Amino acid sequence: MNGGIDGIQAWYDGDTTFKEKGGSYAAALQGRHRMRLAVIIEREGDGYVSFCPELDIASQGMSIEEARENLREAIELFFEAASPGEIQQRLRGDMFITQVEVAVG
Repeated sequence: MNGGIDGIQAWYDGDTTFKEKGGSYAAALQGRHRMRLAVIIEREGDGYVSFCPELDIASQGMSIEEARENLREAIELFFEAASPGEIQQRLRGDMFITQVEVAVG
């Protein structure tokens, strides 16, 4: 997999095709396989909204830490409950989050 998500190669071959390589998704959640996913957290009202763009999953919390932890829990629950087909459908391949500079005014 070129670029992409560190640690996900056990399940994702870079072409949105999942392959079981000696385990299950439940095993991945038990620490046998780990995934590193992007998280975007932004203030909304009195709290924070957290979003994982690779899986299109969101959560919230009253602090940045709580929003991040709630999102981690939501992602783990997704992997526990989702079928391989649903995971394949939702997980996006290489994703790049960057910034651009624009002229204003």
